[in-house]
Amino acid sequence: MNATPPSPAPARTKAALTDMAARFAQRAAAYDRSGEIATDNLDDVQAAGLLGLTIARADGGQGGGLRQIVEVIGTLAKGDPTTALIVGMHYLQHAVIAKATHWPEAARRQVIETALREGALINALRVEPELGTPSRGGLPGTRITWVDGRPRLNGRKIYSTGSTALRWGTVWAATDEPEPRVGQVLVDLTLPGVSIERSWNQMGMRATGSHTIVFDNVELPDTALVDLRAPDAWHNRDGSLVVGHVLAIACLYDGVARAARDWLITFLHERVPTALGRPLATLPRFQTLLGEIDALLMVNESLIETALARAESGNYPAHEANLAKYVVTENAIKSVELGLAAIGNPGLSQDNPLERHYRNVLCARIHTPQADVALASAGRVALEAGQ
Repeated sequence: MNATPPSPAPARTKAALTDMAARFAQRAAAYDRSGEIATDNLDDVQAAGLLGLTIARADGGQGGGLRQIVEVIGTLAKGDPTTALIVGMHYLQHAVIAKATHWPEAARRQVIETALREGALINALRVEPELGTPSRGGLPGTRITWVDGRPRLNGRKIYSTGSTALRWGTVWAATDEPEPRVGQVLVDLTLPGVSIERSWNQMGMRATGSHTIVFDNVELPDTALVDLRAPDAWHNRDGSLVVGHVLAIACLYDGVARAARDWLITFLHERVPTALGRPLATLPRFQTLLGEIDALLMVNESLIETALARAESGNYPAHEANLAKYVVTENAIKSVELGLAAIGNPGLSQDNPLERHYRNVLCARIHTPQADVALASAGRVALEAGQ
C-alpha cells in the first residue's frame, strides 16, 4: 500500500473559516448569475486542508465528526452555500467510507488518496427522473449488467450536486440479476461513457452544478461494486448517517439566514431616508424586526446544539433529527422573509444579496427529508407510543 502524502494543516479555526466565507461572499453573486461552480472556492477549501476533514486519521485525514462538519458547513454557507453544499456532501461520503465494512480496500484507498493528494471530490448520485429520490422507495432504473464477465453501468442521475467538479460518484444502482441487488457503485467520472447534461437551471442554489450525469455502457472494474445488497437489507440504514445528512443541511440553510441577517443590519444602518434624517436602524419597527429574526435564529442555534449533543451520545432517533431539520430550515426561511418584506424593493434588487439569500434559503424545502416525510414520520411515532 502506497503511503498517503501528508495533507495540508487544516484551517479550522473560527477566524480562518470566517475569512474564507468572506472571500466566498465576494464571489457569490457572479457565480449565481453564471450558474457555474465556484472552483476557486473549492481550491481555497483544498488549500486550507479541509477536504480531509472526515477522512480517518489512520488514513491521513483529520478524523472529524458531525460537530466539525456542522462548524465548517454552517460558516462557509454564510459566504456561499453552493460551495458549502458540495463540500458538505463530500464530507458525508467520506464519513460513510470511514465506517464502511463492505468496500474493497483498493477502492477505498483510491478515493481517499485522490482526495488528499489532488482534492478529488465525491458525492452520492441517487435521484432519477422516474424514481425521484430513493428515500421514498423503489428500485433505481440505473442498472448494472455483465458483458463478457465485466460489469457495465447504464442510466442517468439528476440533481447531481457538484457534477462538473466531481471525480467520484457513488451511484445508486440495481443489478439485472433475477433477484436484483441494490446499492452503491463507485464510478470514476472520468471514464469513457460518462457524460454530463447541463440541466440545472433552478431559481436558487444555482452554482451547485446539480446537472444530470449519464452513464452509457460504462465499463467498471470489479472493485467498483462496493456495496450491493438485497433491497430489504437497506431498510435499516445507519441512523448516524441519516442524522449527519439532516444536520448538515439544517446548518447550511441556517448559515444562509445568518448571512441575510448580517446584510440587513448593514442596510438598516446605512439607509437614511431624506424625510427621516436618520438611519432606519433607529426606528422601533426595525428594532422589533431584528428581535424577531434573532429569536428565530436563537431557536436554531439551540436546536442544532441539542441535536449535536444527542447525536454524539448515540441517542438521537432519525425521526427527531428530521424534525430538527424541518424546524431549523423553516425558521431560516421565515427570518429571511421577514427582512425581505420589511424593506421593500431593495430586498428584491439583484444589486443586493438579500434576494439571492431568499432564493437560496427556499431550497431547504426540497432537500431530503422534505416536510411531509419528517412530519408524518414523527406523527406515526407519537401515535404508536400513545397506544
